[in-house]
Amino acid sequence: MARGRKGLLARLVRAVLLAVVAWIAVTVAVVVALRWVNPPTTAFMLRDRIGAVLGGEKGYEFRHEWRDWDRISRYAPLAVVAAEDQKFPRHSGFDLEQIDKALADRERGRRVRGASTISQQVAKNLFLWPGQSWFRKGLEAGITVLIELAWPKQRVLEVYLNVAEFGRGTWGVQAASRRYFGRDADRLTKSQAALLAAVLPAPKRYRVDAPGPYVRKRQAWIERQMAALGGPSYLAGLE
Repeated sequence: MARGRKGLLARLVRAVLLAVVAWIAVTVAVVVALRWVNPPTTAFMLRDRIGAVLGGEKGYEFRHEWRDWDRISRYAPLAVVAAEDQKFPRHSGFDLEQIDKALADRERGRRVRGASTISQQVAKNLFLWPGQSWFRKGLEAGITVLIELAWPKQRVLEVYLNVAEFGRGTWGVQAASRRYFGRDADRLTKSQAALLAAVLPAPKRYRVDAPGPYVRKRQAWIERQMAALGGPSYLAGLE
């Protein structure tokens, strides 16, 4: 009996290891492929659509249209970098300074500030789910490393602009631009791009089409940061 249990345990361990190796291999292959292939959907989009159907949400409309980098206003990537991740051109996927500050805030019992880079958000949106568990964070970190190794920075920003949520059911800068401003993403102004970026921390709570005082204040701050970074030329090296 003891020998049989040991044999069963060994088979289970092998099966788990094989499953882990297979998941890693598939993830690596998909991440590498996405350097050139535009993702048709993401884990977050699927979760959103399925949740709306199962919840019987009335009036829900899914909006998403891919827009290539050269058909997006240069103000759009600058706005999200100014708002979310100003060290984006220089870091390798992680902002260690912001991570240290977030950990310090947690230890002091303060509200934990967001420390995720744009690269981390792309990893999460494409493959994972919301949450703060260490397991999910570990998966996010691993996928972020793969993305930074396999993709140029411009591709990371291009994917982010196309998969970020800008409002209920509205995914990507093209869908947001059409919905809120009635124009394509290549015609976004500096102010409009900053307004879209202003809702990114909580796109279901803050609204582009009905911006409150906080969103307007954040929009103005983002515009100042865009100017302080030097305008669109700040990201020119990525092209």
